[in-house]
Amino acid sequence: MRHAFSILASVLLAALAPAAIAQTYPAKPVRIMVGASAGGGTDIIARMLAEKFNDAFKASFVVENRPGASNTIAADLTAKAPPDGHTLLAATNTGQAIAPHLLKLAFDPIRDLTPIALIVTVPNVLAVNTAIPAKDVRELVALAKAKPNDFKFASSGIGSTQHIAGEAFKHAAGVQMIHVPYKGSSQAHLDLIAGNVQVMFDTTSSAMGHIRSGKLRALAVTTPQRSPELPGVPTLAEAGVSGADMSTWYGLYVTAGTPREVVARLQAETAAILKLPDVQARLKGLGGEPGSISPEQFAAQNRAEFERFGKLIRDANIRIDAQ
Repeated sequence: MRHAFSILASVLLAALAPAAIAQTYPAKPVRIMVGASAGGGTDIIARMLAEKFNDAFKASFVVENRPGASNTIAADLTAKAPPDGHTLLAATNTGQAIAPHLLKLAFDPIRDLTPIALIVTVPNVLAVNTAIPAKDVRELVALAKAKPNDFKFASSGIGSTQHIAGEAFKHAAGVQMIHVPYKGSSQAHLDLIAGNVQVMFDTTSSAMGHIRSGKLRALAVTTPQRSPELPGVPTLAEAGVSGADMSTWYGLYVTAGTPREVVARLQAETAAILKLPDVQARLKGLGGEPGSISPEQFAAQNRAEFERFGKLIRDANIRIDAQ
């Protein structure tokens, strides 16, 4: 009889354990790792999520910036963290789909990180220093062709969407420009505004504030359709350059192996946050389209982008040692 009771108790505890794990999470402050410097698009989005998670979980969510290596330092730390849900990663397709084809990584971005949600997809925008006399893309192309390699384009790092967009533009427009990588968009903005570099194919989430303030001039968006937040700015195709489309997506991940009950709660809370009117407004204000797909669809998108960018990088022969 005692043995039977012991078995029944074990079964009941096993059944209750998942719910208990979810209810007691988080048991300590949660880090949201960001692979770029403070002030950039990823940082802005991560801090918005941290604020909302603080309210939703009644716990502390803290943003930790670890810039460098095309966002992969933060991803590496998340991949190797204890799988308990207390380390999250605010990532972009830079680290999740592009950098793995350019860098030798000590982790697998597909296998070692579990998707929580697609947060937002934003267009990249071709922005220039306001001292540049070009008022449109055709004038910029003419200036660049007149002075090969005199123009420098900035990015948030080698292998970033900004970098790949710039290389695609060079190829499509038939111009030569020198790539200057930085550890995040906010650092690149300082030199772009100062005129030390002339061009950047930045995300609207990073550049919108400077464009609205007049510190940078937007010449085109690198997506098939115009951005609702920049309705007067043409697409690259409208401006006469085809084949250089680029957008950037931001997603939230957790360490692979995290208990599925914790993953499910994070997914549910994030989905609820993304539906909040103020969050929708903030994401759209960055020029983005808030995420609305399931975690499974997001995982499939990540895998497809990983393959697509791998082919593009191989076909274009983009290498770090060539920079």
